Amino acid sequence: MKAGEQSPGSKPLTLGDLRAMRESGEPIACLTAYDSTFAVAQEAAGVDLILIGDTLGMVVQGHDSTVPVRVDDIIYHTQCVTRAVRRPWVVADMPFLSVRSPQVAVEAAGRMMQEAGARMVKLEGGESQVAVTRALADQGIPVCGHLGLQPQLVHKLGGFKVQGREAAAAQAIVDRACELEQAGADMLLLECVPNAVTQGVVAATSVPVIGIGAGPHAHGQILVMHDMLGVTAGRKPRFVKNYMAEAGGVEAAFASYVGEVKSGAYPQPTHGFG
Repeated sequence: MKAGEQSPGSKPLTLGDLRAMRESGEPIACLTAYDSTFAVAQEAAGVDLILIGDTLGMVVQGHDSTVPVRVDDIIYHTQCVTRAVRRPWVVADMPFLSVRSPQVAVEAAGRMMQEAGARMVKLEGGESQVAVTRALADQGIPVCGHLGLQPQLVHKLGGFKVQGREAAAAQAIVDRACELEQAGADMLLLECVPNAVTQGVVAATSVPVIGIGAGPHAHGQILVMHDMLGVTAGRKPRFVKNYMAEAGGVEAAFASYVGEVKSGAYPQPTHGFG
């Protein structure tokens, strides 16, 4: 399937559809994408949600973290994706410092929706995350809150480390998840947290919870596309499975990933943190 071509009956997914998947127990299959070619292949494979992640700073631009990524970078790559796909729910990342105040966040998120066609924005952040979420929700902007490991804070955290291992830190993640939902978040993403933390968030909230390195209990799974294709340089996170190694091609790798997420075959216990 080429860019602009749609399979019969491939109507766009809505937040209502994603909530229904949560309620029915159908896992939500998510991947990152940054251009039209890979986005089209992901849609053909049945990917439900595409994230234009600020990971593009590392896998596309060659930086050693996501910190240098700008709002204009996210807008450009989101445009590349939204021109090409119809069915997947498209989420644009709010890059470093774009959520430093509610006013700045609303302006940046508004551009991502108006100029780039994003259907939701995802944000990391500290204490201001709740206030920013409320401001975005008040403007009708769907929000995905990002908890656990927050790559934009890598320098403050001292590296890419599992979060929520201690009881107090785990409870803080659950509490923040509840606060974000109450502020208007429509979805949550948990990164690199123990399985028990994911279970706690799922039990305490009523929105879809997506995991990356967060175990099998989330309502959906997401991986960085370059990681699951086995083309990322350097050490791979333990939660990543190389789907290209078995599939032998990009389209087959995407389809295998979607199939394993939907069936519950991915993630395995070895892909999470106890």
